[in-house]
Amino acid sequence: MDFESRISPLIGGFGRYNRLLAVFTWIPNFGVALNLLSELFFTVIPVSYHCKQDTSLLPDAFQHRNLSALQILNLTIPWVPGSGRSRCELYRYPANYSQLPEKLPAEVVPCTRGWEYKHTAGLRNNFVTEWDVVCESYWKVPLEHVCFTIGWISGYIILGYVCDRLGRRRAFLLSTALAGFMGVSVCLAISPIMFLLLRLSQGAGLAGIFLSSYITRLEICDPPRRLMITMIGGFFGVCGELLLPGLAVLCRDWPVLQAVVTIPLLLLLSYLGCATVFPESIRWLLATRQIPQAKRALQDFSSRNGVSLSDEVYPSENLLSEIDVVYTEDFQPRFHNVCELVKTRVIWKNCLILGFTGFIGTGIQYCFTRNLLSYHPHFYFSYFLRVLSGGLACVLLCVTANHFGRRAVLLLSSIVTGMASLLLLALTQYLMDGLVLALSIVGLLSSQAVAMLSVFFASEVIPTVIRGAALGLILAAGCVGKAASWLMELQNNGGYFLHHVVFASFAVLSVLCVMLLPETKRKPLPDSLKDGENQRRPPLFLSRAEHDNLPLLQCRSKPLEYNPDSYSRLVTATKKMLSSDTLPFTMTRPLQATLLNHNGATEGGVDNEALHEDS
Repeated sequence: MDFESRISPLIGGFGRYNRLLAVFTWIPNFGVALNLLSELFFTVIPVSYHCKQDTSLLPDAFQHRNLSALQILNLTIPWVPGSGRSRCELYRYPANYSQLPEKLPAEVVPCTRGWEYKHTAGLRNNFVTEWDVVCESYWKVPLEHVCFTIGWISGYIILGYVCDRLGRRRAFLLSTALAGFMGVSVCLAISPIMFLLLRLSQGAGLAGIFLSSYITRLEICDPPRRLMITMIGGFFGVCGELLLPGLAVLCRDWPVLQAVVTIPLLLLLSYLGCATVFPESIRWLLATRQIPQAKRALQDFSSRNGVSLSDEVYPSENLLSEIDVVYTEDFQPRFHNVCELVKTRVIWKNCLILGFTGFIGTGIQYCFTRNLLSYHPHFYFSYFLRVLSGGLACVLLCVTANHFGRRAVLLLSSIVTGMASLLLLALTQYLMDGLVLALSIVGLLSSQAVAMLSVFFASEVIPTVIRGAALGLILAAGCVGKAASWLMELQNNGGYFLHHVVFASFAVLSVLCVMLLPETKRKPLPDSLKDGENQRRPPLFLSRAEHDNLPLLQCRSKPLEYNPDSYSRLVTATKKMLSSDTLPFTMTRPLQATLLNHNGATEGGVDNEALHEDS
């Protein structure tokens, strides 16, 4: 049965209960954004740091002199021309050294007693300063980013499958419990390895929360409001990102900040005891043929949306009876696997293209944010610019994607991203700093729009039966693009130029791929694999109506296929008519058998004889 045209209007459409559910699906975005962006505060490297002074490296003659702190600093830490004091080395003097020459000895050694740091961005200490992850141990910082991203990738893949197999609600509750428990455990980490593993596990839970709430929000909306409701959820994430720097300033210590950002995740566990704030998706229940659960959910939605059960035009009994006719007792629940994408043609192509654009939109952002850091090295400058550009991208998508269509806006965003990337790649050294900054901001804005719209576009073209796993794969592809940027940091930006060239080329190639996608603006969501295969690409150029419109050459229309919905509606109307007390017509008494008189003639024989005589 068509959910958008037959079922949704009968249970109230996007009524007050659906609007309330949309609000409850926005709230998880706030907690996910806090935990996602806290990664930057945990791993930001202080602008200034140097080795702690080790007086044991000084000669005995110097240790008994009254030297000022600046003199001791000059005697212990080398001065590097062009960059200031050395961050990773100390002077070591000979044992019999007794004078202060103008030229200090050239022998240096690594830091022996740790480092002294200035306050990091908002925090007094973080992952870097807690375990001295600098100098030779600097590689642990990008490794932590990679591990956190791998957690998100695994969460999207595994919990996406759980969404399709166990349902959206169960996947959400499982992800919330995992993220909340691991978030509390991160506060108790006592080593860098323990911190990495716990953050990896928490990333998997956060991915499941985002994916399950995203799909649930999409499936309770009608086509005209899908985009707006989804983008409002993005605004909740932007609000959390804007609030995070203030929380960091108030908390000061990274364990306290981790505990604070975990509190929203623990509050989401209250959804476990109240099924009405996050119910199971009716669309998924019907698509997987779980009819008893779907009937209960339909009655619950209709009552909470204020739809009268005794309505004469669309009584709820009619809808349930139609479901009984379409889904007989022989129907058993059927779950689909994402591996069935291999057997499809259109769905597989759409998922591949949108996964490719999502990979580009996420991975190429590193090329633009790196220019922001070179223009202004302050942490908060690039942070707020990135967050505000994400919010502006949500606004632009709300305004344009419903008017011009998903495909046109994605095509335009891909073109702008590719052009900005190519211009920066070829002309950075010849352009003024202000123009480089402007191109970087435009590229960052368009790339975020590409990433957001690719995910939303994919959720509209993927059928309900595999939406969780397939959308999880596309989101995981975007995380792979993000991990590629952290790998550049792991190599100390050794392959940055090649990274920029590859992603700029991919951005140009994606322009051609986007034109092969169908248009989903204001169209119903596909529920089965057959519905997904019926989505076709619209023509690029519409022909004029008067051309090629010859009546004599028109092909004969194909016969209409059997529609079980029409049959079920006919059966329902017939049952209602027969069970009604007042019928629209009066049935006459049946004719009684003609009785023979004693001479074998009928009672009407006289009349017949009279007729014959008249003739």
